[in-house]
Amino acid sequence: MQETQSTCPYCGVGCGVIIETRGGAITGVRGDPSHPANHGKLCTKGSTLHLTAAPAQAAQARLLVPQLRARRDAEPAPIAWSSAITHAAERLEGIVAAHGPDALGFYLSGQLLTEDYYVFNKLAKGLIGTNNIDTNSRLCMSSAVAGYKATLGADAPPACYDDFQHAGCLFIAGSNMAWAHPVAFRRVEAARAANPQMKIIVVDPRRTETAAVADLHLPLAPGTDVMLFHGLLHIMLREGWVDEAYIDRHTRGFAELKALVRDAVPGHVAAICGLNQDDLLRAARWFALGGDATPPDARRGTLSLYCQGLNQSSSGTDKNAALINLHLATGQIGRAGAGPFSLTGQPNAMGGREVGGLSNLLSAHRDMGNPAHRAEVAALWGVERVPDQPGKAAVEMFEAAADGEIKALWIACTNPAQSLPRQSLVREALRRAEFVVLQEAFAHTATAAFADLLLPATTWGEKLGTVTNSERRISRVRAAVPPSGEARHDWQIGVQLAQALETRLRAGRPSLFPYDTVDAQAGAEAIWNEHRESTRGRDLDITGLSWSLLDERGPQQWPFAQGAASGKARLYEDGVFPTPDGRALFQAQPYRALAEPCDARYPFSLNTGRLRDHWHGMSRTGQLGRLFAHESEPQLQMHPADMDRLQLKNGDLAHVTSRRGAIVAPVRTDAQLSSGQVFLAMHWGSEYLGGRSSTGQRLGGVNALTTPERCPKSRQPELKHAAVKVLKAQMPWHCLGMAWLPADGVLQAREALAALMGEFDFASCVLFSNAVSLAEADQARTGVQFRAAAYEAPSPDLLQRLSDCLQLSDPQALRYTDARRQCSRTLRLVQRADQRVLEGFMLCGDASAGQWLADVLKGGLSTLPFGRMLLASGSSAPRVAVGASRQVCACMNVSEDAIVRQLKTGAGGSEDACLQALKDSLGCGTGCGSCIPSIRQMVRSLQPQALGAPA
Repeated sequence: MQETQSTCPYCGVGCGVIIETRGGAITGVRGDPSHPANHGKLCTKGSTLHLTAAPAQAAQARLLVPQLRARRDAEPAPIAWSSAITHAAERLEGIVAAHGPDALGFYLSGQLLTEDYYVFNKLAKGLIGTNNIDTNSRLCMSSAVAGYKATLGADAPPACYDDFQHAGCLFIAGSNMAWAHPVAFRRVEAARAANPQMKIIVVDPRRTETAAVADLHLPLAPGTDVMLFHGLLHIMLREGWVDEAYIDRHTRGFAELKALVRDAVPGHVAAICGLNQDDLLRAARWFALGGDATPPDARRGTLSLYCQGLNQSSSGTDKNAALINLHLATGQIGRAGAGPFSLTGQPNAMGGREVGGLSNLLSAHRDMGNPAHRAEVAALWGVERVPDQPGKAAVEMFEAAADGEIKALWIACTNPAQSLPRQSLVREALRRAEFVVLQEAFAHTATAAFADLLLPATTWGEKLGTVTNSERRISRVRAAVPPSGEARHDWQIGVQLAQALETRLRAGRPSLFPYDTVDAQAGAEAIWNEHRESTRGRDLDITGLSWSLLDERGPQQWPFAQGAASGKARLYEDGVFPTPDGRALFQAQPYRALAEPCDARYPFSLNTGRLRDHWHGMSRTGQLGRLFAHESEPQLQMHPADMDRLQLKNGDLAHVTSRRGAIVAPVRTDAQLSSGQVFLAMHWGSEYLGGRSSTGQRLGGVNALTTPERCPKSRQPELKHAAVKVLKAQMPWHCLGMAWLPADGVLQAREALAALMGEFDFASCVLFSNAVSLAEADQARTGVQFRAAAYEAPSPDLLQRLSDCLQLSDPQALRYTDARRQCSRTLRLVQRADQRVLEGFMLCGDASAGQWLADVLKGGLSTLPFGRMLLASGSSAPRVAVGASRQVCACMNVSEDAIVRQLKTGAGGSEDACLQALKDSLGCGTGCGSCIPSIRQMVRSLQPQALGAPA
């Protein structure tokens, strides 16, 4: 066995991993104990990375060779790499000649490596001469970027992970860290255990698992964060909790802000935000003083942690700036345990920002609008000039393509046909563009269906280069195995395209891209060295770093200038900021309401967010049935009172409609939501949730509903709110099909079934798995679940296609048909050892028996006790059926029922004692720890005598 140190490709925590390989194949992964970001810990997603790299997965899911469509409605055909690059260069050159360079748009990803980002930035802005290059980080972090720059002078998070343990108060705003950044949240739990006096404030409309650990939860109304922060500052001023000495020495603009917040009195703020005035006072005190009992002259640190709840907003920059205002006003910055710490959503969104990967930025935190900065970059690249006008941001790029202004789209490592808001417009843009290139590791994303040219890229375990995490720490990414099929590194594809374009756009001149594409290690390092030189003298100066130093000493934080012994853990400790006068700038921006307020026609506020065990569009996590165990299928969560009013029960279907589109989804009660709010996970795109509209159009997943309204400063869309209406869907015909399928064909079967979702008025298609621990993953089985509903029964031919995909057409299968009622049931049984077990079933017409049949199927139960009841209709389970509960702990395969039984029979005691007893008896929480917040919630609800933890 060989071991390779690398990094996790999921969130911005930047966890180090050790990849285990045998015979050129990835066979295992574990956390790297030497990596300072995670010290050996991984979450449920990271700990299953090796399973997504299995040969059976790659053969079905990966894009392995270049492919070209002769026409848009044709199947793509293999093409040689040389022909693919030549074809792409010819098409792009022709469009530039006819329409100019701004007729091209490049849309990249925060999951690219820094080297990938750098090459494409130089290709677009330097060689082609367009600033139309943006990334999906625009959907994630651009408001944080704009907020940092507006207040502190540079896009540089000033704090680090070690600050968790030094803080007296943690202020978590707009982030469900427990699910979105689980390993970082383990640090929060450890800090609380080491310092029981620490106060945790969570600002979130939902009572998430993160909010459940808070000493104070502020469930503010959606979009009212700026008003809340202004109100907290008003109280701090009134009570004398601001740090006037710090304000005088290190800031400017406070007088304007002070005048603005004068009217943000507690009663007004409480009414706007939907909060209690006493809670506002408590939050202001804890934030300003770093905890509860600290006197003003000995205040402890307050560390704020924030993410998409602030960023994904039509006032995202103002929300970020208003929070940073609080840190500046109280001197809570530039020291241990204090500072505004933006949690990065993607693994290398920071690296992309460092190289200027957004349409309004240039390398090394330079600004597009600064002539001196443009001249510096042009000189570095060896070009005459860099365009001076900012390019199109993500949403604007696709709007321009839909309008015909942008003629070609080059998309790398992202899935805009799933992730961008207003999917109807995005898909129109992809259809109207004359030339669409998708550079991607996975073959079956929603965007792949629109691409003329598909180019296979390497992915985790194959890539090499660098990434930067949330705390400004640069880590090496190392290849453990060769690329799959004919896949190439993203930067190699960019370089080869650039070299082909150079012969057309600047013939006879020295190449701007002299990087070695044969020796990938040498080529990638040369690109990084050029990026390093671009940072000389800048706030993120890394001229003291090298790949050899990173190899010898491990991941390092920037800045790390030439001659420095190490990087900086914290910024602005001297109170000097990267602004013209060295002072931070208060931003006096008024509160603005949501861009799309709820009204009588659209009365609900739709919030979108992450699930614990899935990632973005699920092109990777969606390959593993075990990652569907925690949240098994798309469901709209609603407050129980709202469901009662709409006469909805758990599992009922509902039409969810916004001003831009509509979907159909099952509903589920969630008392952690406030009335008038609904929640649907961001992951459920058209690959997993579909159907057809009344006009026959295919439904486009959750982002068919979301709004393209965006922050005017950061141009980040308001994905955290859309006004929607919810109505019960009265569809009389239902279908549920489930079947275990061979490992080498299950993903292909899911793709075939997903392609049929548009034939029904509602459909969803997901994977499932048997209940095994992570240590027993080699014993896992995977199946496909297809759920559908319609106003009229579909044709027998369509049902036969479903049956074929689920491998239920065996002549020996049990069948029952009632043609008059348009109902049918098919069950496939097999003999395993000494019992017959259910391998698959499909219920049509009345599918209500599917719930208990699913438990029989997934549990591998003997069918002998059920007899003819297997073919019976109705939702009531036979007495012999044993229902299965939701999985809580994925690592150890511990169910909700098992935890409840143990708590009811245990000795009780404090919350921590109960948790430890569960760890000892069941093993839950002893693996990655991502389940611990859920377990704590269960302890609180079932053990009223629990002590020692906040309510």
